[in-house]
Amino acid sequence: MTSATIKLFLLRGDAKSLRTAEISNWTGKAVAAPRTELDELLAREELDKAGVYILTGNDPVTGAPRAYVGEAEVIRERLKQHRAKEFWVSAIVFVSKDENLTKAHVRYLESRLLAEAAQIGRFTLEQNQAGGSKLPESDREDIEVFFARIRQLLPVLGSDILAPIVQSTAMPQPGGILFCRIKGAEARGQRTASGFVVFEGSSAVLEERPSADSYPGVTAQRKQLIADKTLVEKGGLLVFTKACEFTSPSSAAVVIHGGSANGLTAWKSKDGTTLKQLDEST
Repeated sequence: MTSATIKLFLLRGDAKSLRTAEISNWTGKAVAAPRTELDELLAREELDKAGVYILTGNDPVTGAPRAYVGEAEVIRERLKQHRAKEFWVSAIVFVSKDENLTKAHVRYLESRLLAEAAQIGRFTLEQNQAGGSKLPESDREDIEVFFARIRQLLPVLGSDILAPIVQSTAMPQPGGILFCRIKGAEARGQRTASGFVVFEGSSAVLEERPSADSYPGVTAQRKQLIADKTLVEKGGLLVFTKACEFTSPSSAAVVIHGGSANGLTAWKSKDGTTLKQLDEST
């Protein structure tokens, strides 16, 4: 990934309040705000321009992360229309400082955002894939650079919608890929910047044990993973149909064990060294 110098301006000194973000030598600009400051966001002059926006929150029924990705020639007018959407709690807007984004450009950006967000799968998207637009080759290359900068800024602004669940790390992790095995189930995973990821194809026990009652939050997550088909029954086990990130090694291990588990000892390297031992050796 290209290195970047980011200028983040906190209008109220609060990183979760209204803020802007720019990257050196980039023509774009981001403006982000919580829904509680929507009026202040709408008053910004940047919202007179064409651009793309992302609304994020949680599904009011399932609690799962949910997002809406959109584009408009005048962002302000489009955002006003989204007051009726209940789920979203934050908005991020991307525009061009030199006003060179056209309707075709922002439709292309919207399509790219939707396609990548759907592929990564962290959020349920409110709409189907956008139609996009055809651009001349030179324009397409320019907008791909613009999109790459959006991808860089989103985590800085508090959104992981385009952050791959399984990411390559700058430094190899001690022990490499870790394994969690119990009663015929075998899961593979590793630490991430946000917690711990279990890889696609891993398996978990089918039946929960009584000790699962001690982890109501994790068992609720297990039930949600079954409901959304991330975990499917196969051969007497539950199999992960895609990579899944957890808040910690233990929360991942509890889902795999179907009950009480200490992630620091349940996860081991190929040679049997526990995660706890690996942590202590570094």
